[in-house]
Amino acid sequence: MKPPRNPLSRIAARNVESVQAEIAQEKAASLARMATRLQDALNRLEAHDAPEGRPALVAQAGEALWYYVIQREACGLRGMESILREFRVPREVQLRMGPAPK
Repeated sequence: MKPPRNPLSRIAARNVESVQAEIAQEKAASLARMATRLQDALNRLEAHDAPEGRPALVAQAGEALWYYVIQREACGLRGMESILREFRVPREVQLRMGPAPK
């Protein structure tokens, strides 16, 4: 005969599952926000023709790329090749990936 399971342990397990699901949802939502931020930065850079202001736009796009890569890794996704292809990230942005100067 099995001893009865503690109802509190079942409640705790459900609470943990609920929190884990909420964390996964927030990771996915954050990844979507970072993808939008990256695409917006790349669009601004592509639309900018003048040399003035270009370094700042490259830095912003490099930072957005960096944030997106970090968030993907937080979600368990690895590898940058698909990101660079999907978003058509210019080489100058790839080389500038990281925090933008303030």
